[in-house]
Amino acid sequence: MSLPVPSSDALAASHALQQLIAADIEHNGGAISFARYMELALYAPGLGYYSGGSAKLGKDGDFTTAPELSPLFGAALARVAAAIIAQSAPNILEFGAGTGKLAFDILSELRAAGVKVDAYYIVELSGELRGRQQDKLRDFPQVVWLDALPAAFDGVVFGNEVLDAMPVELVIKHPDGWQALQVTVADGRFQYLETPASPALLAQVARQIPEHELLPAGYVTELHGVACGFMATLARMLDQGKANAAFLFDYGFPAHEYYFDQRVTGTLMCHYRHHAHPDPFYYPGLQDITAHVDFTAMALAAQEAGIDVLGYLNQSGFLLGAGIGELLLRTDPADAMAYLPQARAMQKLVSPAEMGELFKVLVVGKGVELPEAIVLQDRTHRL
Repeated sequence: MSLPVPSSDALAASHALQQLIAADIEHNGGAISFARYMELALYAPGLGYYSGGSAKLGKDGDFTTAPELSPLFGAALARVAAAIIAQSAPNILEFGAGTGKLAFDILSELRAAGVKVDAYYIVELSGELRGRQQDKLRDFPQVVWLDALPAAFDGVVFGNEVLDAMPVELVIKHPDGWQALQVTVADGRFQYLETPASPALLAQVARQIPEHELLPAGYVTELHGVACGFMATLARMLDQGKANAAFLFDYGFPAHEYYFDQRVTGTLMCHYRHHAHPDPFYYPGLQDITAHVDFTAMALAAQEAGIDVLGYLNQSGFLLGAGIGELLLRTDPADAMAYLPQARAMQKLVSPAEMGELFKVLVVGKGVELPEAIVLQDRTHRL
């Protein structure tokens, strides 16, 4: 692969993380699950990708998210938040708030619209990102950082590209059944090791993958046990409240689209300095590792934990229903220098060829109704 060369400090940090992972592998008899490897690569204290000190987002990071593209994204979400707050409570909770840009745009839009927000909670695992958020949001005293979810919550929950960064298990299909892809060390390098799948993993295959027995030999895919557990925890928090809605934005598919015969290598992808590649063992700690989201599995996990699925739609339908086109027109089209960059950003957010179709929005909650313009775009029947 032709990728940018890390600095000497970055290489030293990655080497330290590699030693930590190798020690964990040795401690566990020579192999660990891929989910455990991914957990350490992303979240090992002080060394993992999200818990280390390197920049993650923007031109100096590894990827760009929707809030970084345009304030129109946050302004559109603020409109929906205002509709939910009117039925619920003036509280917002955001998971993984990145640079704080989304929170800033939502709070700025709600302040301008005269919508009161008593508390804006942020659950953030990255110390580096939490520091950037605190600087970005210093003019909003209602922002509070949390280390864990509250027991109950009323209001609005947002999670933008949270589910895709949760550790996944990898499995491979053989003529006689499914095997787990674990991680071992051989010749001084991390490598995959095929091992018999546990009964729990086989049960997850049967539950998550439609017609899994018909997939071809050699088929590799992901199982989203951690994300399903997160959805169950989120659902229990919402169920203890009276009225709320959680909006989860991410790239992915419903199950019947996720497990295509042709998607034989799965969806696992890594991001390093705006380069995408498939090798999760490349400089652990210096790159993001993600998998597309199985939205059917997420919806079922929430539903089985006692909360309602309020909607499922593509990002384009959601943003257009939230009025992003009207928000764009607050900038005078005659002012080309101001208008054209925003129009291009909006095009990227809603175009089916860009983020509009690949990115989806799953909405779960209770006791509230979504705005009618969003309900009209609902695709829950496709889950």
